[in-house]
Amino acid sequence: MPTETPKNFIPEPFAYHEEVNFEVERLTNLGMGVGRVDGWVVMVPFVIPGEKVRARIFRNFSNYSDADLVEVLEPSPDRVEAACPLFQKCGGCQYQHIEYKRQLSEKTAQVVELMEKLGGITHPVEPAFGSPQQYGYRSKLTPHYNRPHADGSQPIGFLRFGRRREIVDVEHCPIATEAINATLPEARAEARRSGGKKRRQRGGTLLLRDVLEGVVSDPQAVVSERVGEVTFQYKAGEFFQNNPYILPELVAYVGREAQAEGANHLVDAYCGVGLFALSLARKFESVVGVEISQASVLWAQANARISEIENARFLIGKAEAIFQGLNFPAEKTALVIDPPRKGCDAEFREQLLAFAPARLVYVSCDPATQARDLQAFIAGGYRITRIQPFDLFPHTRHIENVVTLSRDTGGSGAVN
Repeated sequence: MPTETPKNFIPEPFAYHEEVNFEVERLTNLGMGVGRVDGWVVMVPFVIPGEKVRARIFRNFSNYSDADLVEVLEPSPDRVEAACPLFQKCGGCQYQHIEYKRQLSEKTAQVVELMEKLGGITHPVEPAFGSPQQYGYRSKLTPHYNRPHADGSQPIGFLRFGRRREIVDVEHCPIATEAINATLPEARAEARRSGGKKRRQRGGTLLLRDVLEGVVSDPQAVVSERVGEVTFQYKAGEFFQNNPYILPELVAYVGREAQAEGANHLVDAYCGVGLFALSLARKFESVVGVEISQASVLWAQANARISEIENARFLIGKAEAIFQGLNFPAEKTALVIDPPRKGCDAEFREQLLAFAPARLVYVSCDPATQARDLQAFIAGGYRITRIQPFDLFPHTRHIENVVTLSRDTGGSGAVN
């Protein structure tokens, strides 16, 4: 029986569920493979550049088509068996089918492409720094569930690949730590027990955070993590980097880059609970963390006391006067920037350029918004000296990217 064509399907250039063969050219930063059929771009998941594949079209746009993978006709030598039986169903991972070294090279290439296309930046990109642990690295897991069933039997897990609402039931997650997976069955059982009693609720999210105290599920609980010689406390539901295996390497690299031209003062913008400020404090004469969240500033101040760090102070950075409380010369200052995924807003960029620190180290979880911000910094008198990706999230499309910039004394900040 033929499949019924959706009412809103655009029938050109391919019919609904028409199958096409092509060679995969590259991966996008969303993890999708890109190929061409008679010059027309087709996007397909779970492939590797160089592979020849058969794909089934399910959507046509004005300049490309989406397709599902039907068969890999000529597999890459870098194709491996996924560790998770839910891979390609659960939307959490995109790259479990790719050998890890190849994942790193593909992520490096994605950073190169984003820098060029979105920032006009052609500076060389260092090979992505890999995670010392590729599975069992994730120290925070947040499985979701929709409106509870009467018996609490609803799926508890993550969104199904390609769906906006459907959840895949996840009993074990290979990228989560062993301690989280050991705790997950009871956490799921408790959610189901309470779910049957709370049928009016729309759904919920579990929290499993692997910290020094063990696996914590209460978002309001105070928890502790240690990075190098510094202990950090914060509430379990708040943000903290969740790959503890690579985090010391990332922090050490940021410190080396911040120090490289002799800066003796450090400003940590978007400092959160003080990760970079406190980890690097002993390398600088003075350190200031700036953060718009009062709660985060209080945690950062407490963390300084816990580790007996006396040369760091933390300021609540009001949007209109972020750098107002600084009392040391900009030409002797390095600035670490680690903003949320949306990047730096225009007001922050303008105030940074007015303050004009000697060196910038920009840490980003989204190289696309980072590339936009870099354009502004280059136009404002900076030049890029190094681009180094870090793979905090193996087997996913995500990449952390660190870009170092210095004040351009040659009269031009352009890199391209």
